[in-house]
Amino acid sequence: MGKGMKAGKRPKQPKMGNAAQMAQMQAMQREMDKVQAQIEEMETEASAGGGAVTIKVSGKKEITDIVIHPDVVDPDDVEMLQDLIMAAANEALRQMEDISQQEMGKFTQGLGIPGL
Repeated sequence: MGKGMKAGKRPKQPKMGNAAQMAQMQAMQREMDKVQAQIEEMETEASAGGGAVTIKVSGKKEITDIVIHPDVVDPDDVEMLQDLIMAAANEALRQMEDISQQEMGKFTQGLGIPGL
Protein backbone atom coordinates (compact mmCIF):
# COMPACT_ATOMS: atom_id res chain seq x y z
CA MET A 1 0.00 0.00 0.00
CA GLY A 2 1.35 3.41 -0.95
CA LYS A 3 2.28 6.06 1.52
CA GLY A 4 -0.71 7.92 2.92
CA MET A 5 -3.25 5.49 1.48
CA LYS A 6 -5.91 3.90 3.61
CA ALA A 7 -6.96 0.30 3.15
CA GLY A 8 -9.74 -0.09 0.59
CA LYS A 9 -9.09 3.25 -1.09
CA ARG A 10 -8.17 3.44 -4.73
CA PRO A 11 -5.81 6.00 -6.14
CA LYS A 12 -7.63 8.93 -7.69
CA GLN A 13 -8.07 8.78 -11.44
CA PRO A 14 -7.28 11.93 -13.33
CA LYS A 15 -10.49 13.84 -13.95
CA MET A 16 -11.59 14.30 -17.50
CA GLY A 17 -12.49 17.83 -18.54
CA ASN A 18 -16.08 18.67 -19.38
CA ALA A 19 -15.27 19.05 -23.08
CA ALA A 20 -13.56 15.66 -23.16
CA GLN A 21 -16.47 14.02 -21.35
CA MET A 22 -18.95 15.60 -23.76
CA ALA A 23 -16.92 14.43 -26.75
CA GLN A 24 -16.75 10.92 -25.31
CA MET A 25 -20.52 10.87 -24.71
CA GLN A 26 -21.22 12.14 -28.23
CA ALA A 27 -18.97 9.47 -29.72
CA MET A 28 -20.76 6.81 -27.69
CA GLN A 29 -24.14 8.17 -28.81
CA ARG A 30 -23.05 8.04 -32.47
CA GLU A 31 -21.92 4.43 -32.02
CA MET A 32 -25.22 3.53 -30.31
CA ASP A 33 -27.17 5.13 -33.17
CA LYS A 34 -25.09 3.12 -35.66
CA VAL A 35 -25.78 -0.15 -33.83
CA GLN A 36 -29.49 0.70 -33.53
CA ALA A 37 -29.64 1.27 -37.30
CA GLN A 38 -27.94 -2.10 -37.85
CA ILE A 39 -30.46 -3.79 -35.54
CA GLU A 40 -33.34 -2.22 -37.47
CA GLU A 41 -31.98 -3.85 -40.65
CA MET A 42 -31.93 -7.31 -39.03
CA GLU A 43 -34.66 -9.89 -39.33
CA THR A 44 -35.53 -12.96 -37.30
CA GLU A 45 -37.88 -15.83 -37.99
CA ALA A 46 -39.80 -18.23 -35.78
CA SER A 47 -42.11 -21.15 -36.48
CA ALA A 48 -44.84 -22.95 -34.60
CA GLY A 49 -46.55 -26.27 -35.12
CA GLY A 50 -43.50 -27.90 -36.65
CA GLY A 51 -43.26 -25.23 -39.35
CA ALA A 52 -47.01 -24.95 -39.95
CA VAL A 53 -46.80 -21.20 -39.28
CA THR A 54 -43.67 -19.12 -39.82
CA ILE A 55 -43.37 -15.44 -38.98
CA LYS A 56 -40.58 -12.98 -39.74
CA VAL A 57 -39.98 -9.90 -37.59
CA SER A 58 -37.78 -6.93 -38.45
CA GLY A 59 -35.38 -5.17 -36.11
CA LYS A 60 -38.06 -2.50 -35.79
CA LYS A 61 -40.16 -5.23 -34.14
CA GLU A 62 -42.67 -5.27 -36.97
CA ILE A 63 -44.03 -8.46 -38.53
CA THR A 64 -42.77 -8.50 -42.12
CA ASP A 65 -44.00 -11.91 -43.31
CA ILE A 66 -46.39 -14.66 -42.31
CA VAL A 67 -46.38 -18.06 -43.99
CA ILE A 68 -49.19 -20.49 -43.20
CA HIS A 69 -48.91 -24.03 -44.51
CA PRO A 70 -52.19 -24.89 -46.26
CA ASP A 71 -52.55 -28.15 -44.29
CA VAL A 72 -53.21 -26.25 -41.03
CA VAL A 73 -56.06 -24.21 -42.46
CA ASP A 74 -59.08 -26.00 -41.02
CA PRO A 75 -62.31 -23.97 -40.98
CA ASP A 76 -63.52 -26.15 -38.11
CA ASP A 77 -60.46 -25.36 -35.97
CA VAL A 78 -59.67 -21.67 -36.44
CA GLU A 79 -58.59 -21.44 -32.80
CA MET A 80 -55.62 -23.76 -33.39
CA LEU A 81 -54.43 -21.60 -36.30
CA GLN A 82 -54.77 -18.47 -34.17
CA ASP A 83 -52.73 -20.10 -31.41
CA LEU A 84 -49.99 -21.11 -33.87
CA ILE A 85 -49.81 -17.59 -35.29
CA MET A 86 -49.64 -16.07 -31.83
CA ALA A 87 -46.94 -18.52 -30.68
CA ALA A 88 -44.76 -17.91 -33.75
CA ALA A 89 -45.21 -14.12 -33.55
CA ASN A 90 -44.37 -13.99 -29.85
CA GLU A 91 -41.27 -16.14 -30.34
CA ALA A 92 -40.01 -14.04 -33.26
CA LEU A 93 -40.57 -10.83 -31.29
CA ARG A 94 -38.81 -12.32 -28.24
CA GLN A 95 -35.83 -13.29 -30.39
CA MET A 96 -35.56 -9.79 -31.82
CA GLU A 97 -35.82 -8.26 -28.34
CA ASP A 98 -32.99 -10.55 -27.18
CA ILE A 99 -30.83 -9.48 -30.13
CA SER A 100 -31.54 -5.83 -29.44
CA GLN A 101 -30.78 -6.10 -25.73
CA GLN A 102 -27.58 -8.03 -26.39
CA GLU A 103 -26.30 -5.49 -28.92
CA MET A 104 -27.29 -2.38 -26.95
CA GLY A 105 -26.16 -3.97 -23.67
CA LYS A 106 -22.60 -3.70 -24.90
CA PHE A 107 -22.85 0.05 -24.26
CA THR A 108 -24.30 -0.16 -20.76
CA GLN A 109 -22.16 -2.93 -19.26
CA GLY A 110 -19.60 -1.53 -16.92
CA LEU A 111 -21.43 1.75 -16.44
CA GLY A 112 -22.88 0.62 -13.11
CA ILE A 113 -26.44 1.54 -14.07
CA PRO A 114 -28.86 -0.49 -11.91
CA GLY A 115 -31.37 -2.66 -13.76
CA LEU A 116 -29.37 -2.81 -16.99
